[in-house]
Amino acid sequence: MELRTLKYFATVVEEKSITKAAEKLCIAQPPLTRQIKNLESELGVVLFERGMRPIKTTEVGEFFYQYAVQILTLTAHAKSMVNRYKVTDTTVRIGYVGSLFYWKLPEIIDYLRKHIANVKVELVECGTRDQVEALKLGKIDIGFGRLGISDPSIKRIVIEREQLFLAVHKDHTLVTQNVKEVHLSQLVNEHIYIYPNTPKPNFSTFVQGIFSELDLIPQNLIETREIHMALGMVSSGEGGCIIPKSACSIGMKNLKFIPILDNEAESPITVAYRSIDNNEYIKQILDYLDELKSMN
Repeated sequence: MELRTLKYFATVVEEKSITKAAEKLCIAQPPLTRQIKNLESELGVVLFERGMRPIKTTEVGEFFYQYAVQILTLTAHAKSMVNRYKVTDTTVRIGYVGSLFYWKLPEIIDYLRKHIANVKVELVECGTRDQVEALKLGKIDIGFGRLGISDPSIKRIVIEREQLFLAVHKDHTLVTQNVKEVHLSQLVNEHIYIYPNTPKPNFSTFVQGIFSELDLIPQNLIETREIHMALGMVSSGEGGCIIPKSACSIGMKNLKFIPILDNEAESPITVAYRSIDNNEYIKQILDYLDELKSMN
């Protein structure tokens, strides 16, 4: 079974038409039809319902399609990663989550620019969820994020676990009552802003996951576009917001920050890179991150 045949099959499924699939593949219809029939003979099953317009897969055809797509996708990723491995590039493309600029990311970037000779640093804003795909496609070379998404072709290291804080207005009851620390169980009835509202998983689903781990059901979670909008609402007197400790440095008026004591209330800060990547700059970055950890 050739990859070309899988591509032909997948295209027919997606286009729901031999004619449209042949046009997209830039081949004539008869050879494409023969390829599909040969594939069915090889597998010993019928992949498409006969006489259906538009073309529809059989149950086993749909099952086989899911695997065909996975094989084609992994093959494309493998080619991309090998091509990146072969190329000697003087540019380091760093994917990052915006909130990490309140952490040590500016210091790390400054170090790279000053200490890695002849290397140009490019910054690419990229959510943790999207960093895996961006690494595979060579859009970034290293990613700094906040989620523990795993993939066999990507190495991920937890650099630090950052305590979470509750941001509230200075006139909030918790502040006026001089509450110095809280547990998430105290917040289930509060209006809590979470962010971002980008495709899942993201930091908002991470926060919801912590509540779930503690068997808590928050009644009033409100999703916003990004951290500044969430804190802006809190600064205006609306509810509270759960943020990493480093984000407490955001200079908005009227905000007070209360540490959350639950052991689960920690945000992992991670660095990710391609498993096959052995470029010297990756080693230098990891060595510097080890230095930062030892200084904590």
